[in-house]
Amino acid sequence: MKKIALAVLLAFALAPAASMAQVGIVVHIAPPAPIVEHYGPPPHPGYVWIAGYHRWDGQRYVWVHGFWQRPPRPGAVWVAHHWAHRHGGWVLVEGHWR
Repeated sequence: MKKIALAVLLAFALAPAASMAQVGIVVHIAPPAPIVEHYGPPPHPGYVWIAGYHRWDGQRYVWVHGFWQRPPRPGAVWVAHHWAHRHGGWVLVEGHWR
């Protein structure tokens, strides 16, 4: 019985940390407008342009340049990085293949 009580107590203690891990870093300064990047044709057929985005370095926003990438599988679609207004600030939603 003591082990079960300890496990439940530990689960409640770790729950806030787990929910913050899902949130990521909350920035209280809105991100700047994206920089318009000019890029040429893809280096190889089938490559997809991964647009640049602003990331937070702990003190300010820093631009991460876009690049060409081959999709991991046929029909994959890139969902771009973007900032979402959550938890009283801004949270970076990482780009990913869908």
